[in-house]
Amino acid sequence: MDNNLIQYMVDFTLPTDLPEEFVNKIPQQRTMVNRLLTEGKILNYALSLENSKLWVVFAAQSEADLMEMVHRLPLTRYMKVRVNELTFFNSVNAFVPAFSVN
Repeated sequence: MDNNLIQYMVDFTLPTDLPEEFVNKIPQQRTMVNRLLTEGKILNYALSLENSKLWVVFAAQSEADLMEMVHRLPLTRYMKVRVNELTFFNSVNAFVPAFSVN
């Protein structure tokens, strides 16, 4: 990961009742999230439907870049968003070497 990237925890609060429009956009959300995970722009994605919460750790050049990514997610307009810049983010996956078939 680029050392110049800032890590942010974004706390999304889902609507109490999920409108049909929201549910219909879930596949688009998953596609975009998978792309951002592959690109290293999302580091972690966790959902608790029971608590109507979604937590995402992003890596971005700035808060402006972060907010651009957040607002491009198809479901953001239905949720309340709270952003926190992280001092650090540790993950067990960061220490697991990548498997190579060579």
